[in-house]
Amino acid sequence: MISSTDRLAGGVIVLLGAVLFSTKAVMVKLALPYGIDAVSLLLLRMLFALPIYVFIAVWLRYWSSNSINRIPIKPYLPQLITLGLVGYYLASYFDFAGLEYIPASLERVILYLYPTIVLLISAFFLKKRVSLHQWIAIALCYVGVWIAIRFGNQTAVPHNYWWGVCLIFLSATTYAIYLVGSGELIPKLGVWVFTCYAMIVSSICVCIHFLLTVKLSTLAEHPWQVYAYSLAMAIFATVIPSFLISAGIKRIGAGNAAIIGGVGPVSTIILATIFLNESLSAPQFIGTGIVILGVIYISVNMKK
Repeated sequence: MISSTDRLAGGVIVLLGAVLFSTKAVMVKLALPYGIDAVSLLLLRMLFALPIYVFIAVWLRYWSSNSINRIPIKPYLPQLITLGLVGYYLASYFDFAGLEYIPASLERVILYLYPTIVLLISAFFLKKRVSLHQWIAIALCYVGVWIAIRFGNQTAVPHNYWWGVCLIFLSATTYAIYLVGSGELIPKLGVWVFTCYAMIVSSICVCIHFLLTVKLSTLAEHPWQVYAYSLAMAIFATVIPSFLISAGIKRIGAGNAAIIGGVGPVSTIILATIFLNESLSAPQFIGTGIVILGVIYISVNMKK
């Protein structure tokens, strides 16, 4: 039985992790005006984060007292490679690319649809039962997103606006696929080991993508602000929140963590207003509220 103190601590940890995760979109939008492309920015983020994940993976493997951290990885490499490719490489790439065309506040609302996509995948591919109330909540979520997208203010490049929306939705979809696929692997390897190896695989994929599409010499040609934002993104919007969320889930469960994660879109909206001078119209506020309520309802029922 989890004590009330542990539950409170877990809730605070998840809350902090969700807020830190929400800073990523803002830092991407701050870095892009300096002329860096999405692939290069993603590479810098992963390069700064990679040594930390490698260090933690080595420490868990050789110095951790928990036996689960020393389970042989080789039998699980195909799954790790697949999930690292889908979850942390493709999802991140689609996200960074989409942020070139749409506001950070709208990006977070679309990304927050991932629990509905998890539910849909579970229903259609894993044949899990979805209640009528959950179907209604899913429908409300997509109505809310449609209101926010269709009737909100568009960006300075309206001809690419819908392309940006599609990219962010692809990011939410690939992340949902990653979550469904990781459900079987995490209990076997442990959250920390799984996260480290998935991030290492993702970093390798990003490096390959960069080498195939961008000249290596361009990586050293950006202003110092780009590297500063990339480093901050790696530390405060990637490494720290990934382990905070994992630690919080361990204390309060994934369902409760998803509910608290509802602060993410709100936090992004506030940060985007402060640092990016973005403003939300009434339809965007209404749509965001509908999505948050729908996802919270779905999360409660999935937890039950």
